[in-house]
Amino acid sequence: MMMKRSKIVRYVAILSLLMTICGGMSASAQHTLTLVGGSGASYARFYPAEETKWVWGAESYGLAWRYYSDKPRFVGAIGVDLEYMERGFQMGYTYTKEYIDDKEIRHYRFYRRDVNSLMLPIVWQPHFYLADNKLRVFVEAAFVLSFNISAKYSYENNVFPAGNYEWKVPRDNRFAYGLLGGAGFAVLIDQVEIGFKARYNFGYSDLMKNRNKYYSNSTDGRENPFYYTPLRSPIDNLTFSLTVGWRFNKRGFNEWFVERPERTKRLESFNFSSATNQGNSNNPGSRANAPGGRSGAAMPARR
Repeated sequence: MMMKRSKIVRYVAILSLLMTICGGMSASAQHTLTLVGGSGASYARFYPAEETKWVWGAESYGLAWRYYSDKPRFVGAIGVDLEYMERGFQMGYTYTKEYIDDKEIRHYRFYRRDVNSLMLPIVWQPHFYLADNKLRVFVEAAFVLSFNISAKYSYENNVFPAGNYEWKVPRDNRFAYGLLGGAGFAVLIDQVEIGFKARYNFGYSDLMKNRNKYYSNSTDGRENPFYYTPLRSPIDNLTFSLTVGWRFNKRGFNEWFVERPERTKRLESFNFSSATNQGNSNNPGSRANAPGGRSGAAMPARR
């Protein structure tokens, strides 16, 4: 664990109590409060490119609040999440090579950094119901703000001692932002929602500042293996989570009981021939209105 479990439980309990008190002010409100816990993987996208691989076992815990529209035409919910998330990356800082059939094969040794972050996704969650409103299926899109709390570093096979990562203002970014997409489902049992969801958090900001502000690691220790600071260093997260939520409306969501208006069907079909004849009868220059009731005027005879 990157952070003591007791601290995580304490933070979640305090936040849960505060949000429950706020939510309890209106027992019939159209919203839910959900506890979220899960695990997944994290990955860094460096530029210039480095040899990297996924960090698995990255855990996340948090709370999710959703507000549901009363009107069916606004299908879905909006809300805010507050999560503690473990992120990080593994980078090949050195390698040995061998040649097999005249092809170079590299064997990397990896440096690993684990980052503890506080995430704040602002979420839009369209959904629809199945099984007589007992199953809710949804997708998610969010703009994410985050703050990096702390970090640790280590080297593969403990070739160098591990330790706490020292944050430096010229080198490291505490604040970050990104986009998020996901999908999931929830089973509704009375006022309880039990569900599962998967998310991909796509980072846009850099973990480390670019070379204009921090160039080399000449004054750093083992915590920074980059000879030159990367130009780009965003971090992505793939997370799978279990959810347990509480709906603050005993009756159910109002959208369940709003009857959608029936679409009116056109009763008459368009008759092209009738419209054409009517148009000709109103045209004084048409053949149907020629003198004598004939279809056309007689041509004068030649002399």
